[in-house]
Amino acid sequence: MGEAGGGEGGFDVFARGCPSRFMLGDVTGRWGSLTLGALRDGTLRFNELRRRVDGVSEKMLSQTLHALERDGLVVRDARPTNPPHVEYRLTELGADTADRVLALIGLVEERMPEVLAAQRAYDARRGTG
Repeated sequence: MGEAGGGEGGFDVFARGCPSRFMLGDVTGRWGSLTLGALRDGTLRFNELRRRVDGVSEKMLSQTLHALERDGLVVRDARPTNPPHVEYRLTELGADTADRVLALIGLVEERMPEVLAAQRAYDARRGTG
């Protein structure tokens, strides 16, 4: 560890120039994590995925899918039909990553009462909210 972009086992997400930092950003950004989580249930077409990830714009979903595909987490399957039939699914790496993201999502959802209580206490101490 410690190398910015080293070889096998030499990546360090805390190093400024490490490429793992960019992949981490793709995965942990709001739309990346939700897209991975949604695709864990199976293959989806673009509009199905957009409905599943409520609130994402068409542009943001497209950008997110491109980034996740580039990282090797998502496969885009385009069939030459009219209109085109495009589906998205996770790779093996994507499924493993999605499992870990979903575990974090589960923790967040489970502990939200504590988070909300902490936010209320914080706001009360500062006279905001």
